[in-house]
Amino acid sequence: MARESSDSPRQLPERPNLRYLKDQAKGLLKAGRAASVSEAQRTVARFYGFANWPKLKAYIEAHGAMNEIAALKQAIDSNDLVGVKLLMTRNPALHHAPIGYNKNGPLTWVAECRVPWEAPSAVRLAMAQWMIDHGSDLHQGGDGPLMRAALVADRIPMMELLVRNGANVNAEWNGHFPIIFAPCETVQPRALQWLLEHGADPNCSKPGRKHPETALDYVIGTYSRSAELGECIDLLMNAGCTTKRDLPAVLELLRGRLDRFVEHLDRDASLMSRRFGELDFGNTAYRRMLLRESTLLHVAAEYGNVEAARILLEKGADINARAELDEAGVGGQTAVFHAASQLYDYGLPVLEFLVQRGADLSIRAKLPGHYERPDELVECTALGYAEMFPGGPSKTISLLRSLGAPS
Repeated sequence: MARESSDSPRQLPERPNLRYLKDQAKGLLKAGRAASVSEAQRTVARFYGFANWPKLKAYIEAHGAMNEIAALKQAIDSNDLVGVKLLMTRNPALHHAPIGYNKNGPLTWVAECRVPWEAPSAVRLAMAQWMIDHGSDLHQGGDGPLMRAALVADRIPMMELLVRNGANVNAEWNGHFPIIFAPCETVQPRALQWLLEHGADPNCSKPGRKHPETALDYVIGTYSRSAELGECIDLLMNAGCTTKRDLPAVLELLRGRLDRFVEHLDRDASLMSRRFGELDFGNTAYRRMLLRESTLLHVAAEYGNVEAARILLEKGADINARAELDEAGVGGQTAVFHAASQLYDYGLPVLEFLVQRGADLSIRAKLPGHYERPDELVECTALGYAEMFPGGPSKTISLLRSLGAPS
């Protein structure tokens, strides 16, 4: 060991071992370079840059715990059941390690099947069962394991295992997010149906909760865009779920019930030009723009419904109708803004249709910006808005640029 008078502290090994450091202190005592064990330990601590032995000891213990947590996560991600058993048997505290979404725990991470992203294999299911049998909390984070499993229909076998062991389909994850909201958020009708069949209550509104609405309200307002939205809405309506958004024409459009949608238009011609102030939803991707004070054509563009857009234009809707401005002058976007700013080019077919029908791509609007910048407002065209969001609609942006659309 170097002398205590070293100019700079030594770096600890990548995986420091407390026993090895204690042996170093004993060596100093034996060599007569320290008068007591405490002095020898203090010398070792300062040698590695710590003020005293207790601080060095605390660091080593924490570092060792982090190494174990990292090893456990690696074992889970590689479906190494033997490794998981060894680690958690040797250190049962790992059942409560801060792993998984919102750090709910290892069982939550196992149930999510995110790494690798696949339906739960027989090994992954056995891993979840072993954890439950040996100390993992099935209800960690407010039934976090079930909530994360319910996000994707392929994980239904995991949902079955968790509920069989006592998971609660009517739990509220983290105290504010009913489990049934998970497949509503990701628009997964098979997972939603499974929860309904197993007793999940869709009329789960609760005033004062962070998400106080029903499951039908939540699925209508989700940021995800999918052709299966109508199926989710149907499931919930058939289950007797209510909604605060009692807008028949809008609901039929979202459900894809275009025959009924046309009936509403034929009965009330004013729907063609009406601005719906009740549309307090519509944000998606990375953007905060909503549908508030916009038209049915905006709704069709937002949800990728080309046929609904065609019906509206054939019945005389204004392709360049602008949403109303709010008291701060925010708004004024046309339907193309909603089509152009979808992730993964989800709005491309609608955008192509609107362009073919003569949509004005030079219109500018003042709009809410990125969801991570809640105070941001931007003035831009549809192309400029689409370009704001990294990883966004690449084919859509290429099309608009090829058409000479201004930014």
